[in-house]
Amino acid sequence: MSSTSTSSLMASKTVVFKTALFSSLPGIVNRSFLTFAPASPSIKPLRTRCSSVTKFDEVTNSLDEDMDQIRRLQNGSDVRGVALEGEKGRTVDLTPAAVEAIAESFGEWVAATESNGNGVIKVSLGRDPRVSGGKLSTAVFAGLARAGCLAFDMGLATTPACFMSTLISPFEYDASIMMTASHLPYTRNGLKFFTKRGGLTSPEVEKICDLAARKYATRQTKVSTLIRTRPTQVDFMSAYSKHLREIIKERINHPEHYDTPLKGFQIVVNAGNGSGGFFTWDVLDKLGADTFGSLYLNPDGMFPNHIPNPENKIAMSHTRAAVLENSADLGVVFDTDVDRSGVVDNRGNPINGDKLIALMSAIVLKEHPGSTIVTDARTSMGLTRFITERGGRHCLYRVGYRNVIDKGVELNKDGIETHLMMETSGHGAVKENHFLDDGAYMVVKIIIEMVRMRLAGSNEGIGSLIEDLEEPLEAVELRLNILSEPRDAKAKGIEAIETFREYIEEGKLKGWELGTCGDCWVSEGCLVDSNDHPSAIDAHMYRARVSDEESGEEYGWVHMRQSIHNPNIALNMQSMLPGGCLSMTRVFRDQFLEASGIARFLDISDFDNYIGGQS
Repeated sequence: MSSTSTSSLMASKTVVFKTALFSSLPGIVNRSFLTFAPASPSIKPLRTRCSSVTKFDEVTNSLDEDMDQIRRLQNGSDVRGVALEGEKGRTVDLTPAAVEAIAESFGEWVAATESNGNGVIKVSLGRDPRVSGGKLSTAVFAGLARAGCLAFDMGLATTPACFMSTLISPFEYDASIMMTASHLPYTRNGLKFFTKRGGLTSPEVEKICDLAARKYATRQTKVSTLIRTRPTQVDFMSAYSKHLREIIKERINHPEHYDTPLKGFQIVVNAGNGSGGFFTWDVLDKLGADTFGSLYLNPDGMFPNHIPNPENKIAMSHTRAAVLENSADLGVVFDTDVDRSGVVDNRGNPINGDKLIALMSAIVLKEHPGSTIVTDARTSMGLTRFITERGGRHCLYRVGYRNVIDKGVELNKDGIETHLMMETSGHGAVKENHFLDDGAYMVVKIIIEMVRMRLAGSNEGIGSLIEDLEEPLEAVELRLNILSEPRDAKAKGIEAIETFREYIEEGKLKGWELGTCGDCWVSEGCLVDSNDHPSAIDAHMYRARVSDEESGEEYGWVHMRQSIHNPNIALNMQSMLPGGCLSMTRVFRDQFLEASGIARFLDISDFDNYIGGQS
């Protein structure tokens, strides 16, 4: 090539020098590219990279990992993680630094979306007795201070009390945070968020975690060592307890002793060393109840006696024994943060799951005839009959207490009277109590009904209200672990569950049909809203009705759902016939998992073990 043509070629090229400064990233000065852009499209541009690019990529990957760490802490409408060492195979991820970034982002979100223009945002914080609560509370206060919020320390509290602190005078905070991991082990902890509107939704928590992820990833100092404005300590639990006492007194309206309507009743409370002890000494005792025989009232964040959980068999058996030993009228079991509860009747019969929903339905339908009852789609065929026989309407909906409650709120907005929303886990909310899932309030309603029955001349106890509830003959839950990288697990889970739907719709599973609940405004396996404003789907799941191929008679159901908490899929089944669950399990494994090829990325050993054990 001649010198002239070479000069011409070089003259026709433009040198573009791009420099990106990442001043907030430690160890990186710049990232530079030299790009020679040719005039002719047939000539490919030349690009060279400076030596700092490798270092930049390393830091970029580190940033991505930091951001993913925060996002993985989201657990539906909550935040949960490992706060203490001690779990095999799990590392601490709910660190003070992570909590501070999340609390700061929540404060900013509240200021942007909930501010009423009355000045600084006020946020309360309560916590259960977990041993990690102290240091993580400091991180919450530091984050709120960064966001310019005033913080109020409620100390040991319950989740429902935190929400009520936004409503009850003279507190009436703009927002509240509860630090708890519910019934999970002592090594875990988490955050639940409230405004005056109620608990935050999953999409709202996702936005807060996204904002927190960016803060956490780019922050050089990972945790504040100094809180500029110390939180104000407040005794809200006394006000909350008084609130519950007044409700009981007013609604019983005892003709002989108004202020002590529980006189003559013995009620045993099992707080499981969580936050529920207050209900004994600050509610029941002050209303005249005899609470002798109550269990594990002192808060202990190591939970030495059993998991505080009304679904836990040990918790229920301890409570049952105490009721029978003391000839008590009622036993009460709370979970750690008291947003769930279960009871034991005077005969020692545990009432949780479907039985608790039936009991609450019986009470609510007396007060509000014809009301719709919303539950998750894992409830029994017998419960549906129980509700409809009492004049109610049963709407089966997505698993997840927030989903169930939000569905009730939505139905009421659409003019459909819905007074009870309850999940089989024990999360229950009533319209009259701000749609709040409050385990203590549920017990309050049960106690009121118990006293009313006694005043009406009945000594049968609250268990008599559900004597005609038909229970399933068989009930099974199996798990499918997803065999993939953690970041791919959600997509794999969706693939498996959507394939399940396709198999049913295409008639490949004979006698199986996607569930619908008649006129309950939900279709496609109790997942999809059939109204004009369907809610976003946070986790994929479908319920299928299973009928006998010859008679066409429905005898059971299968519910397949993606876990929000872990990389697995849960399969729940119930049958009204002996051997029904085994038959459904075989069909599911052989004619769906194996036939579709989905089994290639799922661990089906739980199914193999169940089938082998039943054969």
